[in-house]
Amino acid sequence: KARFTYNKITYPQGEDCYIIFGKESKGIPEEVLLAHPETTVRLPMVGDTRSLNLSNSVAIGVYEYYRQNEFKAFTQLGELHNHSWEEATWKK
Repeated sequence: KARFTYNKITYPQGEDCYIIFGKESKGIPEEVLLAHPETTVRLPMVGDTRSLNLSNSVAIGVYEYYRQNEFKAFTQLGELHNHSWEEATWKK
């Protein structure tokens, strides 16, 4: 229902950001969308698909927020459990 897709807006950095999700069956009430026209977003859907599962929608939305904020709250280094990256041999 919202005008913008989730990846076409800039999420706030370094301040509180609240992401609210609507019901799978009805979404967020239109009155709420109209009250916040520049900050409401939607996930694009294929054809007549009604909605994604709510937990999938949350994962997509929250991941995009952290992606735009360069995953500052996350560990950036990949860690091997049984080997080290130094012992890796790269072959092309």
